[in-house]
Parts: sequence; structure tokens; C-alpha cells
Amino acid sequence: MRKTLGWLLSLVVLIGTMGAAGSTAQAATAAEPAAATDIKDQILGIPGMSLIEEKPYPGYRFFVLNYEQPVDHRQPWKGTFKQRLTLLHKDVSRPSVFFTSGYNVNTSPRRSEPTTIVDGNQVSLEYRFFTPSRPDPANWSNLDIWQAASDQHRLFTALKKIYKKNWLSTGGSKGGMTATYYERFYPRDMDGVVAYVAPNDVVNDEDSAYDRFFAKVGTKECRDRLNAVQREALVRREPLEAKYAVAAAENGWTFTTVGNLDKAYEAVVLDYVWAFWQYSLLGDCGSVPAAATASDQEIWDTIDAISGFSAYSDQGLETYTPYYYQAGTQLGSPDIKQPHLKGLSRYGYQPPRNFVPRDIPMTFQPGVMADVDKWVRNNADRMLFVYGQNDPWGAEPFRLGYGVRDSYVMIAPGANHGANVAKLMDGEKALATAKILQWAGVAPAAALADAGRAAPLAAPDAQLDQVDPEREPQLRP
Repeated sequence: MRKTLGWLLSLVVLIGTMGAAGSTAQAATAAEPAAATDIKDQILGIPGMSLIEEKPYPGYRFFVLNYEQPVDHRQPWKGTFKQRLTLLHKDVSRPSVFFTSGYNVNTSPRRSEPTTIVDGNQVSLEYRFFTPSRPDPANWSNLDIWQAASDQHRLFTALKKIYKKNWLSTGGSKGGMTATYYERFYPRDMDGVVAYVAPNDVVNDEDSAYDRFFAKVGTKECRDRLNAVQREALVRREPLEAKYAVAAAENGWTFTTVGNLDKAYEAVVLDYVWAFWQYSLLGDCGSVPAAATASDQEIWDTIDAISGFSAYSDQGLETYTPYYYQAGTQLGSPDIKQPHLKGLSRYGYQPPRNFVPRDIPMTFQPGVMADVDKWVRNNADRMLFVYGQNDPWGAEPFRLGYGVRDSYVMIAPGANHGANVAKLMDGEKALATAKILQWAGVAPAAALADAGRAAPLAAPDAQLDQVDPEREPQLRP
């Protein structure tokens, strides 16, 4: 497109120099359609791209799209599937942010924090095997971190021809992991990475960091209060499971995948303390009931509000089957000690295998996370990792070694799994903002001279910048 337009404009100049005014006007008119090519037409001109819908939003164009991807990037001739994505288009003259949650894509207009900081475009990609972005038939061996990174690389390569300015990748939790893995396998694609609250389970069987975290997080009073409720929920297993059976009948919940209602009930209860610190703050401890005097309903209500009794039903698990598959094959999963539940817990922290239908084969691949960890420690370049001080998933973070370049790990004080740049201490917040602007190629002169003057370029927008209410699956990132 740019080559064609450049040729036409050159022709205009040449004829104008020769004094042929009428011919000049004709050439200019011929150039206008190329200059005015609609962004939707440019996007849909990419082979394999198709439109699902366009939704209006002030100051942007927002598209929900499908992109045809190989089921197996190593053997692309073996079939394709449609992968859903969204595009929040600002202007091709702005930088672009490649976002993924690591799960389903949100089909409403949303803007990640880096997108707001750089006032750019945002491409959001649904993770492979999350429906409807699942091959049919589904060969689950094609769900791994390299294939997902290759999905991103292929889409980026196609879009870079239109969005030529700098690109950043980002995501939170599993999305932060995804951005990190993408950088590990395709380090030349992005100009910077902002990974939020990204767990790093290097050795799956070594989880003592989580035990140390839960021994000191918050205050002793809060820890004791949470532990007491969790214990009481198992002491009162019989009456509370009776309530669970009623709720299951009312809501149509079944428990084929996990095995039975008893296993599902205990899995929900064992999530309680973890879920509290993942999504709540120390100031929320006052809302936790006193276990010794609480009624069965009060125990039920607090467990349901924080862990969610639907989580381990077949219906609750179905959406997240791809996550549990990855946790049980590559990502790893925590197995923490809970000494206050001794004699009451029948199953302990159940492994991911219990949450994936048995007709899907799973074999854990040791060494995959260690490879990523080693690469980040030695090769990180323009990478920012942000963690929350009171987030359990930050107990096993990514760390940086001596060989890294322009990369940082920052911790937001008192923050949970929603930690971001805005919640960092002032000095780190300014530095992180300045680096994001610099990596995106849009840092104002004032910010380049003084990081303390760095600030987001886009005005706040309550709709675009809202945090979606859907929570991620529990006991996993």
C-alpha cells in the first residue's frame, strides 16, 4: 500500500514539475482512494482474517475477528483452526500492544495498562484451545507454550505490515506467563514486555516457597482467622455438603470430572485461604466471620464468596480445561502444606489431572519451565515484571540474572493478584512508566530527561480501563 501510494505521489510531483496541471489533478485524484483505504479493509486483506463484528467506541475502531492458524505450526499442512481476537484500533501512527489473558478473549472494548500508558492500539488474542478457538477434532498434544507463542508470532507478523510502529506484549497472571514465553521463543518480535503477576514454577515438586508465604503474609490475626474458617468448613463437612447437594441440584451441577461431590467440596474449601489473598486485601480480614461462633450459613457464604462452590463442578471446570491441561503437562501447579487441616483433609491439594476429563491424555514434561526461567535470567531485554506483595502467586516469581539488559522486577506493596504499575511505589511507578513509553518509542522529551515526569499518554476511560469481573480459576494463575 505504501509503495503504491509513494509511486503515485512521485508521479504527481513529476508531472507538476512539467507544468501539466490537468494531469496533476488526475494523478492526485487517482491517489486519493489508496490514501483513504479503510483500516477494516486493510485488516481483512490479511489472508485468513475474517470479521465477526465491529462495535463502535468513541475515539477507536473495535473489531472482533477470526484468524486462521495452523493446528500445528511445525506441520502447518495438517489443518487449521479459527482463532478469535479483538483489535482496538487507535491509529497506525501509534504503537501497538499485544495482550493476552491466557484464557478466553473479552469481546467488549478493553484497554490494558500499557495501552493506556502509550495511548496505542491493542490486539487481544484468545489462547488456543479455549472455545471457540479450539481445533476440531482437538489433538491436545498441540496445546503447549511453543505452539501458543507461534500463534502470537504469526499474527504479529501479519499485523506488523499495517501497524509498523513499536510493539509491546503484556498480560496478567497466565497472560503474563504467556507474554514471557512469547519473548523466550520469539525475542525479536516485541520492543518490550510488561508481565504482570506471572508465576514461575521452575520445579513442579518444590513448593516450599508457598508454605513460607502463607506463614508470614498479612498479620497473624488475619492468618489465624482465615485458617479457622477453613478448618471449620471441614469440621462441618456433613451439614455443609448437604447444602452443597441442594445447591448442585438447583443449579444443575455435576461432578463427573473431579469424581464426586465430596472431592469437589474439599477442593473448594482448600482454595479458601489462597483465594482470599489472591483477590482480597489485608483490610478485608474484618469481613471474615469468627469460625467458633459462625452459623453454618455464615461459613457457607464466606467460602462461596471467596472460593465459589461452582468452581469444581463439571460446568465450572469445562471452560478451564485447557488451563488444567497445561498445568498438568508443562506449567506446573502448587501443592502446599496446610498443617491446621491435619486429620480433616481427605485429599489434600488435588493435582490438575483431577480437573481434566479422563479421555484427554496428560503427561507432565519436566524441564519446560526451567528452560524459560534460565532464558529469562540470562537473556531478558526490555522486560518488566510486576508483582503484588500479598499475592500467593508471587511466591515463585521470575528473577533476573547479571546478563539481562534494561529489565526489572518490581513489587507493589500490599497489593494482591491485581498488582499493576499504578500500584507501585512512586519512584518505581515513574521508572516503569518511563520505560514503557521509551520501549514503545513515544516517550516525551520531559520523560526521557526525568523519569519522574513520565505519565500515561491516554486519558482515563472508565469503560475501557475497567477490570473485568470474571475471575480466573482458583488454585491456578
